[in-house]
Amino acid sequence: MCARLGVPRASYYRWLDHEESPTAARHRELTGLVKAMFDSSDGIFGHRMVHTKLSAAGVEISVGTVAAIMAENGWAAKRMRAFKRTTIPSDPDKVFADLIGRDFTSDTPGTKLVGDITYLRTGEGWLYLATVIDLCTRMVVGWAMADHMRASLVTGALAMARDRGHLAPDAIFHSDRGTQYTSREMGAWCTGNRVRQSMGATGAGTMPSPSRRSHP
Repeated sequence: MCARLGVPRASYYRWLDHEESPTAARHRELTGLVKAMFDSSDGIFGHRMVHTKLSAAGVEISVGTVAAIMAENGWAAKRMRAFKRTTIPSDPDKVFADLIGRDFTSDTPGTKLVGDITYLRTGEGWLYLATVIDLCTRMVVGWAMADHMRASLVTGALAMARDRGHLAPDAIFHSDRGTQYTSREMGAWCTGNRVRQSMGATGAGTMPSPSRRSHP
């Protein structure tokens, strides 16, 4: 090893006999604590948050030391977008009329439903979740998840609601004006399954508040 690295054998033995200084030992200990806290956040915490969490746990360390340790090891916080767009407006000519008029209530299960798409951040990228909620029971009666936001995502959620008996003939399905809901694939699916499409005005929410109405 000494020959390969070009190091005198005497230097190796001096290093072997050298005891670690208290300062070096403390730095090594703190580096391990910083790494553990940084890793526990999946790489999201910056040096200030790591310092805050370590201080709360009783570790005596300055914010400058945390920053230095993270910098020397190349540990940088991941930057997350505060908002990920899931509604892409479609052609106004393809928008359906609002059949519920902001009345997010229903007396009969399976007759009036609402749908939406949200996103979930995972370690392997973004996943998109489409849901169908019955306005009578407030139950999620259908859902589908994929790594894309194509029309098949929302028709998959509706198909689950249909297959589980939660979709009555001529039911109203209310959504936003996103391209998934105004696509030909979505229109064909709804026509073939006797579902009437309804859409809210631009900027109006499609998901009702659970506090509007309660059910046993």
